[in-house]
Amino acid sequence: MVERDWWKDDDVSDVAEAFETEHSEGVPVPEFGGEEERRLSKDALGLVIGASATVIVLLSVAVMLLWVWAEVEDVSIGGPASALLTWEDEYRDLTGLDSVQGDGTGVVLCIVDSGVDMGHPDLEGLELAGWLDAVDGVDEPYDNEGHGTAMAGIVVANDGLNGIASGVSLLVAKAIDEGGTGDDEQIALAVDWCVDNQADIVSLSLGGDQGFGSGFLTSDALEESVEDAIDEGVFVVAAAGNDGEDDDGDVESPGSVDDVICVGGVTRSGGIWTGSSEGDNNGRIWPNPILPRDDPDKKPELVAPAHEVPVLMASGIGNGAWWGWSSGTSAATAWVSGALALVLEAHPEMQREGDSGGASAVAQMKGIIMQNSQMQDGQSEHDDHYGYGLLRVDLLMQALGNESSLTQDGEVVGPREFGATHSEGVQARRTTTSVPPVSSTKPRE
Repeated sequence: MVERDWWKDDDVSDVAEAFETEHSEGVPVPEFGGEEERRLSKDALGLVIGASATVIVLLSVAVMLLWVWAEVEDVSIGGPASALLTWEDEYRDLTGLDSVQGDGTGVVLCIVDSGVDMGHPDLEGLELAGWLDAVDGVDEPYDNEGHGTAMAGIVVANDGLNGIASGVSLLVAKAIDEGGTGDDEQIALAVDWCVDNQADIVSLSLGGDQGFGSGFLTSDALEESVEDAIDEGVFVVAAAGNDGEDDDGDVESPGSVDDVICVGGVTRSGGIWTGSSEGDNNGRIWPNPILPRDDPDKKPELVAPAHEVPVLMASGIGNGAWWGWSSGTSAATAWVSGALALVLEAHPEMQREGDSGGASAVAQMKGIIMQNSQMQDGQSEHDDHYGYGLLRVDLLMQALGNESSLTQDGEVVGPREFGATHSEGVQARRTTTSVPPVSSTKPRE
């Protein structure tokens, strides 16, 4: 028998009495599931609908008040998606960042890009050490393309995302316009400005065609500025380029300059990102003559996070969000620049004005990178795609912390020659992975 809503233990005697009355006196039994039950059900349904409507109204009012409060107080509600935080953690682990301390304090880092959106919640409290607009000459920082904000965030984000070196003194030079392009003269001017403002590191998440004679008798204004910066002891980090699936034969300029630290890209599993440009280290005559490259200047020098890298999104460029991701060797370049700031913080003697600073410090650092980047499975020397290996900032720190001298008879001495001070098992931690298709979102690469 199906139990009906009205059938309760307290009603049993009443029901029995009704049936007995019907049997003895001919009085019909009430229809307990009839009109009365329908009336009660209707009343209950109305109560549920009314309560639900009240809750919805209250929630709507609360959301509206919260939004108004956030606008008035200039507060950002929410934060990066959990997937972005997970990806960030995976890349930090992959590159050894979580094994080192420091935030880049005392290091001057200059980003040459499309500018920076100082209104981003992850940049709240950031005070720029200097600003230059080589495009339009605007006095106050801005970013009307978005790429520069993304690159700056990789280094100095300090809230939703965690910048690699949030304590650096940050210089920003805008040399990329609203369309994502910039000419050599503007970028060269920006690099010169970075040097004049005491930059220890110049980060160039950009690239273009090499100048005629790149590598020994360059005719390119940007390459000349970069070479001058290196002569002053400035570490210049530049992108290898994103033409890996339609390779033009070499890395982009100014990453092609010998003493520049040129950066290719990997995925979160450590495999090469499909778009990462390949270096030509054998020399050539055409389309522009370059000499063969020797260690530790083969291109690219190393690889770093480049696929679905969590980044900050500038306002006013139509993306509708503060946080997103970007794929490209631009992101890898910013990642290496931030990591290098940590190394220079720990070893101020190698900074531009340090006791061991200057062009020789740049050469030493490149030798250390050559010896302390994590190679792929089966790799024993430079690879035209993977460079000398994956960025491992913990190994760079460990190598520089060795008691032995960094040079012997004027030659760079790597930690393998120091007696293999690598973390236990690091050379076994190599990867041969398949790389998923790349997709991208603003900011563009």
